Amino acid sequence: MTMSCFATLKEKGLKLTPQRRLIVDILHETHQHLTSEEIIAYVQSRMPGVHKSTIYRTLELLEEAGCVYKSETADQFIYHHAEEGHHHHLVCSKCGKTVDCDEDLFVPVERSLADRYGFHVDFKHVVMSGICGECKNKNN
Repeated sequence: MTMSCFATLKEKGLKLTPQRRLIVDILHETHQHLTSEEIIAYVQSRMPGVHKSTIYRTLELLEEAGCVYKSETADQFIYHHAEEGHHHHLVCSKCGKTVDCDEDLFVPVERSLADRYGFHVDFKHVVMSGICGECKNKNN
């Protein structure tokens, strides 16, 4: 919920500026992953004059506060509200199709890394690229 982000920011002693409120609202209301460019366009359409650097700083602050997750795709960063939970994506490099994967997908990998190397991985939001079944079949 939007309120938990606002509460988190208040608990951390951070101001709830109109720009921060708008960005949190956007991430919460869209229920989808957004690129920084999409967020910038949306913010500037609703609040003209807000500079890109303000939006980037706010996204960084929200990520550090645990309100949003940031993932890197091949050529850009995408953001989504943390309350959507941890999940992962398979993205086709040919057609762009995205398939959501469950959080437990990496449980065996996490266990294996912990057992073999004593390393504890934090898989929050993984984006993997490859070729979907449809595109693979088209090429065969």
